[in-house]
Amino acid sequence: MEPAIEELMAQVREQQQRIEDIQRSVETMEITGYAGNGDVTVKLKGDGRFTDVSIDPQVLRRYDAQTLGQLVLEAVNDGLAKLAAASEAKYAPLLAEAE
Repeated sequence: MEPAIEELMAQVREQQQRIEDIQRSVETMEITGYAGNGDVTVKLKGDGRFTDVSIDPQVLRRYDAQTLGQLVLEAVNDGLAKLAAASEAKYAPLLAEAE
C-alpha cells in the first residue's frame, strides 16, 4: 500500500475510535429535565432511556390530570432538549475539525 493511503487509513481509524469514545461518553450521561419549577422531574440516560419520573406530591393536589400530563410532557421534552445539547457539545470538537 502507498504511504499516503496508509496514512489516510490510519486517520480514518483514529477518527472512528474518537467517534466510538464520544458515543460511549454520551451513552453514560445522565440528564435531568424539569417542568413547573421542579414540580415534575424526569431523568434519562444518554441513550434516550428514561430512568425516573418524579412528581411532587403537592402537585397532585394543585392540578388536574390533564395539567399534570402537560407537566410530565414538558419535563420529558426538557430532558430530551438537554440531551441533544449535551450530545452536540460532546461532538462539537470533532465536527469543528471536519470544517
